[in-house]
Amino acid sequence: MSTFPSLVANANKAFPGVALVSISRLKSLCEAVAPRYAGRARFFSVREGYGAAVTALQAYVDAGSVDVVLAAGSNGAYLRDNLNVPVVMVKVNGFDVLGAIAHAATTWPGARIGLVLHETISHELADLGAWLKVGLSQRAYRSIDEVRLAVEKLAAEGCGVIIGPGMACDFAQQAGLESVFLYLLGAVEEAFERSVELARVSRQKESKRVRLNTIVAHLRDGVAAFDDAGVLEAVNPAMLELLGLGAPKEALSAEREQDAAAQVARVVGPWLRETLASDLPIEERIERIGGRALIVNCVPIMEHGARSGSVVTVQDALVAQRIDHSLRTSQRPKHLVARHRLDDLIGGSAALERVRRLARAGAAHDATVLLTGESGTGKELVAQGIHNAGRRRGNPFVAFNCAALPEGLIESELFGHEEGAFTGARRGGKPGLFEIAHTGTIFLDEIGEMPAALQSRLLRVLQEREVMKLGSGRATPVDVRVIAATHRDLHALVEQGLFRADLYFRLNLLRIELPPLRERRGDVAQLARHLLSRGARQYGLSEAALERVLTFLAPLFEHYAWPGNVRELENLLTRAAIYLSDAAGQGQDRRDLQSMFPEFGRMKQAPAAATPAAPMSRAGEDEHAPARTSPTREDVMRALEQSGGNRAAASRALGIGRTTLWRLMKTDPPR
Repeated sequence: MSTFPSLVANANKAFPGVALVSISRLKSLCEAVAPRYAGRARFFSVREGYGAAVTALQAYVDAGSVDVVLAAGSNGAYLRDNLNVPVVMVKVNGFDVLGAIAHAATTWPGARIGLVLHETISHELADLGAWLKVGLSQRAYRSIDEVRLAVEKLAAEGCGVIIGPGMACDFAQQAGLESVFLYLLGAVEEAFERSVELARVSRQKESKRVRLNTIVAHLRDGVAAFDDAGVLEAVNPAMLELLGLGAPKEALSAEREQDAAAQVARVVGPWLRETLASDLPIEERIERIGGRALIVNCVPIMEHGARSGSVVTVQDALVAQRIDHSLRTSQRPKHLVARHRLDDLIGGSAALERVRRLARAGAAHDATVLLTGESGTGKELVAQGIHNAGRRRGNPFVAFNCAALPEGLIESELFGHEEGAFTGARRGGKPGLFEIAHTGTIFLDEIGEMPAALQSRLLRVLQEREVMKLGSGRATPVDVRVIAATHRDLHALVEQGLFRADLYFRLNLLRIELPPLRERRGDVAQLARHLLSRGARQYGLSEAALERVLTFLAPLFEHYAWPGNVRELENLLTRAAIYLSDAAGQGQDRRDLQSMFPEFGRMKQAPAAATPAAPMSRAGEDEHAPARTSPTREDVMRALEQSGGNRAAASRALGIGRTTLWRLMKTDPPR
C-alpha cells in the first residue's frame, strides 16, 4: 500500500480513512480530487487489485485505519465480496458514455468504436448507433482476463478506438489501438463525496460500538445481545464467567470465541424462545446454572416499533444480595440505633433477675419476643437490650407505636408505598419500616392497639418474611426480627374477638412479663438514685441536694403504688430535683409542697410514725393521709366484675400487680 504523503501527514487521525484502489488511469483522477477532501478524511492509495488488494487492505481495516474503500469495475466488485468494510464504486452514467463516444467519433472520424463495460452491455446504445452515425460494438467483462479478451475481440471486429476502464485502454494501446478513458472527473468526484460521507457515518457507528463494548466489557453483570434470528451479536467476559465458560478477563482465541458463542447460545436459547413465544420479557428470574444462583433478564430490542433482537443480562444472586444490603444500609436513617443494654436494667430483685435471664435467652435466637407489662415498666429498654445482646447488634433498631397513628398511616409507615399509591403519597415512593429494619429488629409497641384490618397483613409479614408496598404488585423480602410489646391482655382480646388468634400465637413465642414497680420495691431506691444521678448536672444538683431529694421521697419508695411505674418515678424525680435543688432554696411552704407532691396523699399502708422527709418536717407538717388497707379477696372479685373479667384492668383499679391479684384470687373465701 502506498499513501498520499502530503495528505496523510497533515490529516487528523480522528478523521475517517478512505482507501483509493486504482490499478491504472483512475489513479490520476483520484489524486486530482483527493486534496479537496483533505479536511474531512484521510486517504490511502492502493495500486494492487483483486486478491493482492484484499491482502494489503485487511491489515489497515483490522487496525481501524480504513473505514471505506473506493474502487471501480470488476476490481470494486471483487473487493466488495471479500472485505468487511463498505466499498463505494465509481459509477458511470449514460451521459458519461455518450460523452466518451462523441469524443471518440470527433477525434477519429469514421473509426469503428468498441465499448468495454463492467458486467453488462447497453442495448439502448446499440439502437443509438445508427442515429449517431458511428459503428459501435460492445463487450462486457467481470475480470482482468475478460477485459483483455474483450479488447482482442473488438480489435478483430475492426474497432480502431476502445472506450473503457483503465485496463481496457492499456490493452488497446498494447494492440496499437486508440483509447478513451471511460471514467470522467465528475463520476470520481461523486464517488469521493459518497465515500467520505459513508466513512464519516461508519466511523461514528464504529466509535459508538467500541464505546458500548468497552462499557459492557467492564460490567459485573453478564450481557449478551442477539439478533432477531437468535444469532449472537455481542457478549461480554462477565457473561462467559457467570455461565462457567471462561475467566472474567480471559482473552479468547478466534476458535475459542466461536465455541464460547455457541455455548452461550445453547444456554440462553430457551430464554430467547420463551420470550419470543410469549412476547413477554423475562424479569428477575432465579436460575441455577453450574451450582450458582443467577438472576436472569431477557428483554426484546425494539427499533421503530419492530422487534430487532433480544438482550440477556445475568447477575450473580449473591452479589445482588450484597448490593441490596449496602443500599438498604446507606439509605436507612442514622438515628435507628438501640442505645440500651440489658445491664441498664437497674435493680437486683428476683423479678428483675428473671427478666434479664429470659431476655438473654431470647437474644441468643431470632425468634419473635412478646413483652407484656404495665405502661412505664421499661418494655422498649428490654427490647433494645435484646437487640444489642443478639447477633443483629449494630444493625438498625426501628421502634413503632401501633397506637400513635390512624389506620391508613400505620399501613403506609409499616409497609411503605409506591409513588402515586394514594393522594399525598411521597414522590418516588417510600420504604416502610420493615424494609428500613432489614437485617435488624423492629419493635412494635402497643401491639394490642393494632387495627384489625392490618393484623392480617402483619401476620403475613411474620409468616412469609416479605412485605408489599401500597400500590405495588411485587413483594420485597425482608430479614427482620420482631419484638412486640403490650400492656393489654392479648389472650382476653382474642376471646373478645378484638385480636386475631393466629397473630397472637405467632407473637406469643417467647414471652417476657415485666413486673410493675410496686412488685419490686426493693429496686425503687436504687433505681431512683441511678436516675437522679444521671440528671444531676442538668438540674444543678449537688451531692447534698441529691441526698436531700432521695430522703424526701423515701416514704414513697416504700408505700406508693406507682401506677405509672418507672416513667412516673422518673417524672417525680425530675419534679423533686427542680423544686428541692440548691437554687430553689429550702424554705418551701408546707402547702406548696403538698400541692407539688400529691403522691404522699395517695400512699398505702403508711406507718404511724412516718413523715414525709426533711423539708416538710421543717415546715411543721405532721399530718399524713389516712392509711389504706390492702385489698381483700372480695375487693379483687368486685374489681374483676366491674372490669368484665379483665385482670390487667382490675389490677390497675386496685393499684396492685397481677401476681398479687392472682394470689388474692386463690385465697379461700371467708366462712
